[in-house]
Amino acid sequence: MISVEDWALIRRLVADGVPQRQVARELGIGRSTVERALASDRPPKYERPAGPTSFTPFEPAVRQLLVKTPDMPATVIAERVGWTGSITWFRDNVRRLRPEHRPVDPCDRLIWLPGDAAQCDLWFPPRKIPLEDGSRTLLPVMVITAAHSRFMVGRMIPTRHTQDLLLGMWELLQDLGRVPRRLIWDNETGIGRGKRHAEGVGAFTGTLATTLLRLKPYDPESKGVVERRNRYYETSFMPGRTFESPADFDAQFRDWLGLANSRVVRTIKARPVDLVDADRAAMLPLPPVPPAVGWVNRVRLGRDYYVRVDSSDYSVEPNVIGRFVDVHADLARVEVRHEGRLVAAHQRVWARGMTITDPAHVAAAKVLREQFQLPRPAADPDQELARDLAEYDRAFGLIDGEEVA
Repeated sequence: MISVEDWALIRRLVADGVPQRQVARELGIGRSTVERALASDRPPKYERPAGPTSFTPFEPAVRQLLVKTPDMPATVIAERVGWTGSITWFRDNVRRLRPEHRPVDPCDRLIWLPGDAAQCDLWFPPRKIPLEDGSRTLLPVMVITAAHSRFMVGRMIPTRHTQDLLLGMWELLQDLGRVPRRLIWDNETGIGRGKRHAEGVGAFTGTLATTLLRLKPYDPESKGVVERRNRYYETSFMPGRTFESPADFDAQFRDWLGLANSRVVRTIKARPVDLVDADRAAMLPLPPVPPAVGWVNRVRLGRDYYVRVDSSDYSVEPNVIGRFVDVHADLARVEVRHEGRLVAAHQRVWARGMTITDPAHVAAAKVLREQFQLPRPAADPDQELARDLAEYDRAFGLIDGEEVA
């Protein structure tokens, strides 16, 4: 068989008018080889004729197993069919056959109409963030991308609990200025699992008059817009950045999103800032009454005058010990009220297991403790024995000295 270079040289020489006999004589090959090179429209390629191999007798049994279980490991298949040869050679042949028996799962190209949907997700930046107690940890970032315009909003949240997810979603929808008709999520535990939404999610979407759609497993294409943005954040926003706190992260991320939303998106050949107005116009307005979101609890205040939010404790005015107090917390603030009166207000901490104390609460507790420990005045025994005689009349049913019949 001639080489590719000789094949190309033969065709060029003949095209230049050199007789085939002269080409064969100068290259030292037969005339029939020259004729075959001119008749072939493809470069010569050595192909070994197919023949039986050591795997051939096992192939029917392997195919039967792959029909029933396409993902069965090659080592298990080798054991079932009694293969004793090279496991590498066996794996290569199973890899060749497996695509023929794996079920096909086609995905359609989705068209996103203005205002129809926004895709929601949690992105975990690969950088630990410093917290109040000096520790550093990986924190989730709630991100929402409008499917039609590709407009992006996002902010960091302290946990993946339902309360913080709804708080983050509500703040981002306020940043967006409108409510998409569908909010698309995957099976995030804080949003819901199986057929049921997490507690509070239904009331949240009902207040917004929108629909929250949780995707079935193994359906990444339906949320591919926001998934691709997550990779974009890691490759374009994160490199070379350092963060002093979650607030510092949010400030830098917000500034960068302003630039990113002004860049042309290759798939839609437009800038998100140019399409977001049309997207908003087709969305729903924000509700007149904000949804009930955040950490909400009603507890009887104990003697240690602290309440717990997530995993940290916050002090409360000790003069309401033993009474019911209402605790409410958002992403930044913790407030405690008794019968509508504010009895505690703290900045929420994102670190785990901290104790936040207001010095005024400690001072008030000291005064109450000292008052409780003071000796109580002894009662006058003569006053204790004195009793109004009219009480005896009432006890025996007498009125004005006469017995009541």
